[in-house]
Amino acid sequence: MFYQLYEMNHAAMAPFRATADAMRLAYKNPLNPISHTVFGRTVAAGFEVFERVTRRYAKPEFGLPRTQIGEHSVAVHEEIVWKKPFCNLLHFQRVLPVGHGQDPKILIVAPMSGHYATLLRGTVEALLPSADVYITDWIDARVVPMADGNFDLDDYIDYVIEMIHHLGPNTHVVAVCQPSVPVLAAVAVMEAANDPLAPASMTLMGGPIDTRINPTAVNQLAQNKPLEWFQDNVIMNVPWPQPGFMRPVYPGFLQLSGFMSMNLDRHMIAHKEFFMHLVKNDGEPAEKHRDFYDEYLAVMDLTAEFYLQTVDTVFIKHSLPKGEMRHRGKIVDTKAIRNVALLTVEGENDDISGVGQTHAAQTICSNIPDDMRMHYLQPDVGHYGVFNGSRFRKEIAPRIVAFTRKHAHRASPAIKRVIKGGKSA
Repeated sequence: MFYQLYEMNHAAMAPFRATADAMRLAYKNPLNPISHTVFGRTVAAGFEVFERVTRRYAKPEFGLPRTQIGEHSVAVHEEIVWKKPFCNLLHFQRVLPVGHGQDPKILIVAPMSGHYATLLRGTVEALLPSADVYITDWIDARVVPMADGNFDLDDYIDYVIEMIHHLGPNTHVVAVCQPSVPVLAAVAVMEAANDPLAPASMTLMGGPIDTRINPTAVNQLAQNKPLEWFQDNVIMNVPWPQPGFMRPVYPGFLQLSGFMSMNLDRHMIAHKEFFMHLVKNDGEPAEKHRDFYDEYLAVMDLTAEFYLQTVDTVFIKHSLPKGEMRHRGKIVDTKAIRNVALLTVEGENDDISGVGQTHAAQTICSNIPDDMRMHYLQPDVGHYGVFNGSRFRKEIAPRIVAFTRKHAHRASPAIKRVIKGGKSA
């Protein structure tokens, strides 16, 4: 019933939001003399803050129409190249300059952990000048009808394998945070099956490979509660009239509450500063606040089966580093990975995936040759800075591109036969 009450409260607030927005526009209208006074800006600022903190934020757009390749500014076209009920695969098709060589083909696997794939806009933007970029665009579970079936961790791994198959040889996979575990599992499954289309490399960034190492507050919460607690307290059915009516989910608004409660004072100060910037008519900081929170407050629901299986497998049982994780009933053997290069990236101040948790992949993938593995610890960044921001653009993204270029042609004989035969999606 809690989800239904949330929806009812949101609907009940709609007239007040509409009124606040109308009053904001009235007090910002340049034809209104009061709009040019401190009083007018203060009233407009108050109405805008009220409207923004009570609205439901829609899925943002990537908004990357162009990129810079050398001296050329080229157009970028976003297209869906693969589709399933719970995910679309997006391709950022660049109009390359004449004579431009082949860039690494990178599949970014975005987190399915509450926010949309657009949270990685900065990741995509930083890689576009040097790579042919694809990204997983996970679908909000509340809009997927029950008729489309369930989606759990095994399905997630299957999706990753299918997308790699679709992209063909010499694909490089980059997993950001949560998908590090299913991506590593998918690569292990492919290698164990001698799959000729196993990726050339995988990059795992700020991921919970082994949460027993340097556990964070998020890890401790999962470790200290039985799985039944999560089932009873955070799983709810999608209310009518959503397309996913009656689907059991972990609601996005609950996840957002958890995210914000970890740094509640910081968010309160940010909104206070936003209000003051509006009063002072200081446009640039106010616009940065809008851009950040338009993204941060846009959340999606997760299917209950995926969420519970992930909590149980990754955070409670630590199945992958123990060698006990299963996919479709079969053990996931990370030692089977021999031909896929491995890059792990961590942030020094990460409070979501502690330092060492991602590096654990280097230990459990013990049969990857030393010249095909690399670890990088980025100083002075938290979790967000591992995949976004100035340090990511200057320090991390160039290393990812260099790593993919170095291992672009490192392939098993089976993969080389596929490439030679011209088999590609």
